[in-house]
Amino acid sequence: MEEILKFLRTDAFLISLIFIIFILVILYIANTIKLSKIRKSYKEFMKKLGNGANIDEMLREYIKKVDTVEQENQNLINNYKQINKNIDGCFQKIGLVRYNAFRDVGSDLSFALAILNNENSGIVLNGIYSRETSNIYAKPIEKGESNYTLSEEEKEAIKKAINKE
Repeated sequence: MEEILKFLRTDAFLISLIFIIFILVILYIANTIKLSKIRKSYKEFMKKLGNGANIDEMLREYIKKVDTVEQENQNLINNYKQINKNIDGCFQKIGLVRYNAFRDVGSDLSFALAILNNENSGIVLNGIYSRETSNIYAKPIEKGESNYTLSEEEKEAIKKAINKE
């Protein structure tokens, strides 16, 4: 153990240590130069691959665009789901029956018009035309039925709307 301590205190050890450090510094500089050349070569290769543009920047831009498109797509999906929920409450089915309410009127000027949503709820309008007056009556419809008495023409209009004739 004492021999090792003696050797560590000698000038030969110090010179060999300086020599090793000098070689390591030279190796570090050589590696830094090689790395710089590799980086430069990589950038040139990427520019050639990207037809003059930096492909790394192009890829970053494309990734941003893809993220934006994904977010917009999710917004569209959410809007689509909301619209589908709203459509069920919208009037989608229409049934129209024209008829002659009175014998003294020459043609089918009276009508029954059913306007229903997807759940067969809505209204039925009955327009009765005569020579002296014209009246329109509205009755609510819930699931194809009404609490009010319906005429044959109103029932037929509701049936046409439900069956989408």
